[in-house]
Amino acid sequence: MLSAFRQLLACLVVLCVAALAWLFLAPSAPQTLAGWGIVLPFGPQAAAPAETPGRGGPGGRGGFGARQANVITAAVRLATINTALSAVGEANAAGSVTVSAPSGGELDAVLVRPGQWVEAGEVIARFDARTEEIDFDRARLALEDAQAALERTQGLASSNVVANTALAAAELARANAELALRNARLALERKTITSPIAGTVGLIRVNPGNYVPAQAAITTIDDTSSIRIDFWVPERYAGQIVPGQPVHVAATALPGQEFSGTVSAMDSRIDPASRTLQVQAHIPNPDNLLRAGMSFSVRLDFPGEAYPAVNPLAILWSANGSYVWKYQDGKATRVMAEIVQRNSDGVLVRADLAPGDPVITEGILQLSEGAAVNLLEGPDGSAPPPAR
Repeated sequence: MLSAFRQLLACLVVLCVAALAWLFLAPSAPQTLAGWGIVLPFGPQAAAPAETPGRGGPGGRGGFGARQANVITAAVRLATINTALSAVGEANAAGSVTVSAPSGGELDAVLVRPGQWVEAGEVIARFDARTEEIDFDRARLALEDAQAALERTQGLASSNVVANTALAAAELARANAELALRNARLALERKTITSPIAGTVGLIRVNPGNYVPAQAAITTIDDTSSIRIDFWVPERYAGQIVPGQPVHVAATALPGQEFSGTVSAMDSRIDPASRTLQVQAHIPNPDNLLRAGMSFSVRLDFPGEAYPAVNPLAILWSANGSYVWKYQDGKATRVMAEIVQRNSDGVLVRADLAPGDPVITEGILQLSEGAAVNLLEGPDGSAPPPAR
């Protein structure tokens, strides 16, 4: 019985010591007891408000008063994100056509060379057109003969020598002869190939003397006075891109050089597979440095979104989400802070914080809402003036 009594007494002593240690060492002990309706005549709750805090805290050196947490703060910065969009684009000529043979025949001559600039309507090549020239002359003579016969018939019809049916037949013969001449002229014109647009001639695909079938490709004409760049942007930027918006591009083949242009067109729908929007930009090319088929890095600038940026050490978590402690009037104030983006030099948050606001970065684990704190180092890195 005596041994059991001693063990019980020892347990009570240990519990009492633990309770006193919790009461005097835990900053939240007074608030917890107050929440239970317990007010003790000693300890942290009985500290006289008029006491002058000494070196050891409100209770003086070595006292047992409530201790203020020592904290260090850092200033909130304003950071802007999403100020630029980078994409990869492919260049195409502003205008490009493949010149094909409208009809088959023997190629007589090629009048241009690769890389030459040609104007719209300029002759590129000619086919052997001797047969078509003969057909054209025959059709022209037939039209002249039909016209003369019509004039004679009209004169006889005015004297009532021939019937009206003869006049109608002469008019029909003249119209058919005119159609035959137009057809012969078209066949003759098709033996001469002209450039439909102004631009630079590509490689010549055929040689003079060869028989070229109809619709065979002769060459290509590219209008490279400006370059059209096709690129794709994420869906989230679709509402921010407008025609005329400045664009900056850099060609992989021309390192160190940047070219500027504007957005010229956008697709009317989002690609459901990649969730991207196709955009086209026109880049002036007066020096002809850019070529169709080149790959480009494309940059679009935006106003961006501004958020408060805090030191990563200031972020804490609770059941309601992330938050920070803001230093205000010598006390700690909890501010909910939703994380937007983590960077190497700070965490961007959506919170009620302004640039320059001090947030506590060290000593945060000992804080409670409205608790008085002892500032060791301010946001500018300097220590506060000593208390008098």
